[in-house]
Amino acid sequence: MSSAVLYNDQGGAEAGVEAGQENTPTTSTSGAAFGLFSADFKKNEDLKEMLESNKESLKLEAMKRVVGLIAKGKNASELFPAVVKNVASKNIELKKLVYVYLVRYAEEQQDLALLSISTFQRALKDPNQFIRASALRVLSSIRVPIIVPIMMLAIKEAAADLSPYVRKTSAHAIQKLYSLDPDQKEQLIEVIEKLLKDRSTLVAGSVVMAFEEVCPDRIDLIHKNYRKLCNLLVDVEEWGQVVIISMLTRYARTQFTSPWKEGAMFDENNDKTFYDSDSEEKRDETEEKPYIMDPDHRLLLRNTKPLLQSRNTAVVMSVAQLYWHLAPKHEVSIVTKSLVRLLRSHREVQYIVLQNIATMSIQRKGMFEPYMKSFYVRSTDATHIKTLKLEILTNLANEANISTILREFQTYVKSQDKAFAAATIQAIGRCATNISEVTDTCLSGLVLLLSNRDETVVAESVVVIKKLLQTQPTQHCEIIKHMAKLFDNITVPMARASILWLMGEYCERVPKIAPDVLRKMAKSFTAEEDIVKLQIVNLAAKLYLTNSKQTKLLTQYILNLGKYDQSYDIRDRTRFIRQLIVPNEKNGALNKYARRILLASKPAPVLESAFKDRDRYQLGTLSHSLNTKATGYQELSDWPEVAPDQSVRNVEVVEPIKEWAPTVGKTKKTKSDEKFYSDDEDEKEEEGSGSSGSEDSSSSSSSSSSGESGSESEEESSEDSEKTSGDSGQTSSGSEKSSSDSELEQKKKKKTKKAPPKKSKPAAAESDSDENGNGPVPQASSSSAENSSSGSESDSEDESDSDSAIPQKKKSDAKSKPKVEVKLKKEVSLLDLDDFSPAPTNTPMSSAVSSSLLSDLEGLSLSNVSSTMQVTTPSFGPVKTYELLHHMTGKGLSAKYHFPRQPCLYEPSMVSVQVILTNSSDHSLEEIHIGDRSPAGLNIHCFNTIERLEQEASVTVSMGIDFSDSTQAANFQLCTKEDQFSVSIQPAVGELLMPSSLNEQDFSKEQGKLLGMNETSATITMATANTSSQAINKHVLSVANVGVVSSSQNSLHRFAGRTISSGALVLVSLELKESSTALLTINTEKSVMASMLLRDLKQALAQA
Repeated sequence: MSSAVLYNDQGGAEAGVEAGQENTPTTSTSGAAFGLFSADFKKNEDLKEMLESNKESLKLEAMKRVVGLIAKGKNASELFPAVVKNVASKNIELKKLVYVYLVRYAEEQQDLALLSISTFQRALKDPNQFIRASALRVLSSIRVPIIVPIMMLAIKEAAADLSPYVRKTSAHAIQKLYSLDPDQKEQLIEVIEKLLKDRSTLVAGSVVMAFEEVCPDRIDLIHKNYRKLCNLLVDVEEWGQVVIISMLTRYARTQFTSPWKEGAMFDENNDKTFYDSDSEEKRDETEEKPYIMDPDHRLLLRNTKPLLQSRNTAVVMSVAQLYWHLAPKHEVSIVTKSLVRLLRSHREVQYIVLQNIATMSIQRKGMFEPYMKSFYVRSTDATHIKTLKLEILTNLANEANISTILREFQTYVKSQDKAFAAATIQAIGRCATNISEVTDTCLSGLVLLLSNRDETVVAESVVVIKKLLQTQPTQHCEIIKHMAKLFDNITVPMARASILWLMGEYCERVPKIAPDVLRKMAKSFTAEEDIVKLQIVNLAAKLYLTNSKQTKLLTQYILNLGKYDQSYDIRDRTRFIRQLIVPNEKNGALNKYARRILLASKPAPVLESAFKDRDRYQLGTLSHSLNTKATGYQELSDWPEVAPDQSVRNVEVVEPIKEWAPTVGKTKKTKSDEKFYSDDEDEKEEEGSGSSGSEDSSSSSSSSSSGESGSESEEESSEDSEKTSGDSGQTSSGSEKSSSDSELEQKKKKKTKKAPPKKSKPAAAESDSDENGNGPVPQASSSSAENSSSGSESDSEDESDSDSAIPQKKKSDAKSKPKVEVKLKKEVSLLDLDDFSPAPTNTPMSSAVSSSLLSDLEGLSLSNVSSTMQVTTPSFGPVKTYELLHHMTGKGLSAKYHFPRQPCLYEPSMVSVQVILTNSSDHSLEEIHIGDRSPAGLNIHCFNTIERLEQEASVTVSMGIDFSDSTQAANFQLCTKEDQFSVSIQPAVGELLMPSSLNEQDFSKEQGKLLGMNETSATITMATANTSSQAINKHVLSVANVGVVSSSQNSLHRFAGRTISSGALVLVSLELKESSTALLTINTEKSVMASMLLRDLKQALAQA
């Protein structure tokens, strides 16, 4: 046998040929053993040469073979030095295989593993985020205690990495380090605390998993991050959602009071004063206070509800258990439909879901009754699935549906699956005990089953009949006689024992049959099973006490047989019975009580569900599934009697903005910028002394509108501009006058806003004076046209308004808040200019101002847009209006909002939102303003406080919201003087974009840069009516605020836009194919936005 053959068998010969090596057989004199060793030696040498070669392909091939050797369980440790050299390779595939090798041998050969530590430390500084993450992953997988400090340092650095992917990997590494060295717990908790503040959805799930592993009891770390986690939940990856929901369930049970209290009233909006009479109010004062759900409790329930639509069954199950353990009882039923949907999944999923439904259905039958048919057994179901469905059907049985269920059970009894048929008979027995109306029907049905050919069915029937007869023994002598006749044909021990027990228990009711049965049993006593023998001894004893004349000898015979039985249980029982029933001198006292002991009335057995006590475990856990406490299970705590302080979850609004603004890339104006801007105003007013009063007024009004967007002026410049506008008050309208006065007053009182881009002041001023030669007067008229039904006012009224506004100036100076008054009599809205941004309406004047304003705004620097890619005006008119607050919930105050798709004047990264407030109550509402917001770091530009809104009056105000390129809802409170209402604005993904103008060449160039993971595409079927160019443009623009890119091909439609917050490019292309199909492609770095936009466009284009 030559070594060459051996070498070839080991799979190394081919590698030798590839490396240009010649296989020369060793001499046969060396013997087979020497050939074997030389072959191994030769093979490893060969792999070493391949690993040290200059060709990447050879190295890759060698590493594949080395990993193959490891997989076969062969030792490849001697290649360690050759492998380590390739850690620094630029080939990602090769590097991955090297990492796999190092993780395998690091623990065994710690000294060798330490050689590669410096390489990993260098890789942790690599510019490629995937390399940094891989290096950390391998470093944390090296289970060597000596490098714990290095691992800790690497984790701390990675936790502060700019890449969320690396931060996610650091969260995974925390768990590995904790298992290696639990003494590092305190330091790791510090890293977890830092990572919990991370706003990235990629990190959230992983860091919560680390939290659960390292310090699940430190709920104080969750307080400040609770609301953020609730709001991020929708965008976190699926397994992260499962972990976060589980953790938040435990958290909520410690922080909120129970919503299940007896007679708990839900008074979340405190509507009592609005509806109840005074007498009822007085009466309620003496009673308990109604339950008011904590807003944070409601936030959790509201933000998890959409996840019931998740495609991941674990997520749906997590939300279901959260609602089960946390939601008010009347709200739990919303999870029913989602759980029933999961029954279409694989049998493994079905098994877990059915187990949880079985537990739920015991306490709340009403939840699943409408879906009863979903639990009917299918022929293809596995036995364990069938049994669980049977359990649920039995739990759901009531007087109304029992006939349907029993009809279904009749079919199941005939099943070929014997275990399932037996379980069905037990289910029938449970139905009979739970619903007294059908007890007789079930009994007669079970008696019929006694003549079944199948022994299992008969045996189970006997056992169940025995239990049922115990509930009503007097009426069923005939059944006992019938069972006695069948006794000889029944062979299953449990069934025979059950019949014998019935005979003995009710022997006085069947006095002729029982002794005869005992006679037969005496013959076959030695051949019976132990369980049957015990019942024969019991029967003999009972008959001896009730009918000793006939059975005395039989009893003595059976007791003698039992005395010498092989089973010690039988022997013991026989001795006990003999002393109890046969009187003698020693046991005289005990013999008196024999009848009372043996023939005492027994309580009827309660047939209960096997899932009755499982609700002590949290639903969806392994412990619940196994019905025993598993390792690592954390019990849900009971609800606290008094809720802990909820202010611990409040987060400072200012701090997160300062911390995060630089990372997002937003520039903030400092105080020096504001001073510079104010000086500019002063200079302009000095220069403009020769200009007309109307121009001065225009300048001051534009400064007031830009003041709303964030500018701050010094005290002197405020007074100067106030004086100037006072001088020109006769030429401007009253509404303009009061609005500029109130705005200046606001500047004196509040100095918290940021400065806008420098160009915005002249741009706004030019638009006013260029479009209408008369300064700001037409602005005021367009304002009145926007907010009044008539839209026209006479000059005399304007003058009288301005005259009356002059004395009001002194009053408004004395007040601490800006006064924005809405007078119903004239139907003219006295709004600040900054609260007015033109919405697309039917008035031609308003639309003219809008287009002019937008064209001038094109010059503004909105984010980092290059000169070749200008932001364009939106080319789509119709606007969708959404309800923000219903007038019933808002106690008369209703609010609607829409996205006007105009650049936000307040801050470039904000989405412009217009809100229409209407007072539908029978009294005026005062001090309407924006209150608390959630998440706390949410950047919202609020509208000015509306001092008074008369009944039946409406007012339109503008807001700016920075959604940070996310479709998460902006939650805030809309407040009046008396009340606070929680509302939320949910943006469609298309409203987070602004149009960008590109030519075809630039579009193709930018699209080429956004391929691979940055490209999302799908083939869609379009409605026939939507295939024309005009229809496609209309539907795409209705969904997304993008610009149309001209295309030289008729079948190819292109659209371009940028995200408002970060300025990331979003390219949409639609290529028409045959028979109304089309390829829809979206290229952008924002992959989550791309998939959501793809879904919305697909839906819009498919609709006729």
